Amino acid sequence: MSWNEKLAATRSQLRGLNKTVPDTAKAFGALGKSVKEGGVLDYKTKEFVALGMAVVSRCEPCISLHCAALVNAGATKEEVADVLAMAIQMGGGPAMMYAGKALECFEELSAG
Repeated sequence: MSWNEKLAATRSQLRGLNKTVPDTAKAFGALGKSVKEGGVLDYKTKEFVALGMAVVSRCEPCISLHCAALVNAGATKEEVADVLAMAIQMGGGPAMMYAGKALECFEELSAG
């Protein structure tokens, strides 16, 4: 399955979950909006942090969502690689494996 297909499946699953637990989904969405719009760090920097955390926590759906956000935010492959290197340093061998997945995902989503 391609990363584009994985991203579409994740978004579809989230839509289904949002319909099933709308109050929870709305509250989580409000939290996300507050975090991404507030504070001193810009949106792209916050997405870099989220991608690093997704790699270290080994969450493929999170990787796809945050890579897509970074593509939309204009991140470069070099910036993403720097974030992935930090995630590897913090997460060790398992993060190394998921960093490879994240790089592949970013490259595919960047290609269009």
